[in-house]
Amino acid sequence: MKDLKAFKAAVCHVSPIYFDLQATMDKACSLIAEAARNGASLVAFPEAFLCAFPVWSGLRSPVENHDFFTSMVKSTVTVPGPEIARLCAMARDYSIVISMGLNESAIQSVGCIWDTNIIIDANGRLLNRHRKLVPTYWEKLTWANGDGSGLRVVDSEVGRIGALVCGENTNPLARYSLIAQGEQVHIASYSPRWPTHPASSDGGYDLEAAIRIRSGAHAFEAKAFCLVASGFLSDAAADLICRDEPAARELLESTPRSVSMIIGPSGKVISDTLQDEEGIIYADIDLNDCIEPKQFHDVSGGYNRFDVFDLRVNNKPLNPVSFGDSSSQAWIEALQPTEETINE
Repeated sequence: MKDLKAFKAAVCHVSPIYFDLQATMDKACSLIAEAARNGASLVAFPEAFLCAFPVWSGLRSPVENHDFFTSMVKSTVTVPGPEIARLCAMARDYSIVISMGLNESAIQSVGCIWDTNIIIDANGRLLNRHRKLVPTYWEKLTWANGDGSGLRVVDSEVGRIGALVCGENTNPLARYSLIAQGEQVHIASYSPRWPTHPASSDGGYDLEAAIRIRSGAHAFEAKAFCLVASGFLSDAAADLICRDEPAARELLESTPRSVSMIIGPSGKVISDTLQDEEGIIYADIDLNDCIEPKQFHDVSGGYNRFDVFDLRVNNKPLNPVSFGDSSSQAWIEALQPTEETINE
């Protein structure tokens, strides 16, 4: 067996420019270029970086948020589409692997959005599109359920990469399905804030603590590197979401901020962490470091009982309708008048 890859990874702890897709795309391209200039071969962006996370759904009643949903729909990304093509060109021009979180629109419905992560290789090829399987809690007001078609580990210039979005990193079956495909680099993308309780409550959800627990556990169980790319909420975005409402502002400010980091296969943080400001963090990764820990707990190999446990994953893409006659277009074309019938 040859030596595995060694490279520098970058994680962007950044805020989108809410509902402005082109401006956020410009920001993304600038960050990609910066990461590449600093020697990174892989750069990971937060959940829904293109170009809004629906934190407003945790701040007020759903009946007061229709305008936000409309703005979000109008700033979504199609896959494939012009924004994806631009990211592919950046990956190719800078020879860098890109993981990007985005709001993906559906061709079947103008109101259907998925919470999606894409991975692009350093040659500019789209390797995978993963739609979050189940939106979490109040996220269901915005995003549709994904399917298992993107629950895949892909080969890239920096090794075998898998990705899960935010709360999916809590699902042991989803995580194991990636481990069992030989995942070496796991990308976990997260939101900037996640309110769950009133500002005056002591029982609020500690997003930072939850991220550290889940990401450390996955790195340790997979014996893989874990890139945690969390969102940051800019002052402009916070002002937009709060609408000068004191109650919304109080709740938002009482909610713990997310955190970004890079974790090694032992479960130890190997990078700086970012939480209270935007920026890029880096870490040197050597995939050979994944080998020795497999002696202890290789849950996709010798430390499992496949005669006892049997996980089956449906990776079929799900569509809203299927038609029995696949030749419908030919049928329509057959109805068109010919030159002979026109002359008659």
